[in-house]
Amino acid sequence: MFARFLPRSPHAEIYTQIRSLLTASIESQYVRVNHDEKSMKFPQIWLRDNCCCPECFHEGTQSRIYKFKVGVRAERVQALDDKSVQIEWNDRHTSVYNLKWLGERDFSPENRQKYIDEFYRLKHVFWGKEDFKKECKEFEFDEVMGTNEGLRKWMEALAIYGVALINNSPKEKTTARRLADRVGFIRKTHYGEEFSVMSKPDAKNYAYLSAPLPLHTDLPYYEYKPGLNLLHCFTQSESSGGQSLTADAFYVAERLKQKDPKSYEILTKVPVDWNDIGSEGGGEGFHSIYRSPMINFDADGRYNRINLSIPQRDSHFTVKLEEVIPWYEAYWKLIEILKEETTTFKLKEGQLLTFNNLRVLHGRTGYDDNETNVRHIIGVYLDWDIVYARWRVLKSGK
Repeated sequence: MFARFLPRSPHAEIYTQIRSLLTASIESQYVRVNHDEKSMKFPQIWLRDNCCCPECFHEGTQSRIYKFKVGVRAERVQALDDKSVQIEWNDRHTSVYNLKWLGERDFSPENRQKYIDEFYRLKHVFWGKEDFKKECKEFEFDEVMGTNEGLRKWMEALAIYGVALINNSPKEKTTARRLADRVGFIRKTHYGEEFSVMSKPDAKNYAYLSAPLPLHTDLPYYEYKPGLNLLHCFTQSESSGGQSLTADAFYVAERLKQKDPKSYEILTKVPVDWNDIGSEGGGEGFHSIYRSPMINFDADGRYNRINLSIPQRDSHFTVKLEEVIPWYEAYWKLIEILKEETTTFKLKEGQLLTFNNLRVLHGRTGYDDNETNVRHIIGVYLDWDIVYARWRVLKSGK
């Protein structure tokens, strides 16, 4: 059957050898494509839905434009050459699929996992207290701002490890904004586009005190909370305090899972009420509420969000009465592990602490300001959607 499509040529034997590397056949509701020693199987309905001809696909917008009918099926398939497969459909349409394109979309478990771990979301590497110095990569500000390679490597480090330090940034109040603009654009919250963390006599947020700030993730009361936190150390406290605290909450959750599966399950299922009430900069007041468990997962079952903030945990706890005490018992067990895995260091002026706000817990020890030295951290947020969109373009070299 296959030989009938070979071109008639004095070099037919050579063409036969090339063509034998690629074959295609219909198998019930599927099309099988064999190339060398690799065999791929594709649903016919998926192939028809993803025809890339001008009638079905708009090249300029990279968008599907064709709506096929129910009952479409392949009537004939053939390898046009060693790089593409042609399918003739019962709706009188013909599609051609590039072998490389098919290979990138192979439904094999290995290929699907590779796409998820290397292009959709980079695979996480967890770290504990002892691993922090090794896993927290450091970059130069000029490197990230001035080269695409530096920018890409920094974003990769954040995606994989959840935290990275940027050194030797200029002492300018717009430094964090400049870094955010290098990626895309700032995620604005009701605290504005930029926020200053410093001791204030009329503080409306717990972070604006000089008291110790317990480990937390920012804005757990947002249903769609910012994914990345960029904190620029503009002025550091001259006192012994003001040290930064960090911990990998994904690692802590994994340790709890191994140590106490029942407590782990409770923290993944019982929703907690998170809230924030106040106003900022004399503007309109706000009252934000979101209900979500402490430990959350994405569609592939991987950790994708941790909610933890003592100040922002609401006194409303809208769960069944019998769920409350077990939740507290599970929560305390997680906190015990968290204390063991917290690392402490002091940011230097000109450093930026950048981290995944969905994963890395952060806080600080208390500190004392004086008349000439006021600890001042300037922060901005980014969304992971913006970071990954920029990273994929750089990765593709476009």
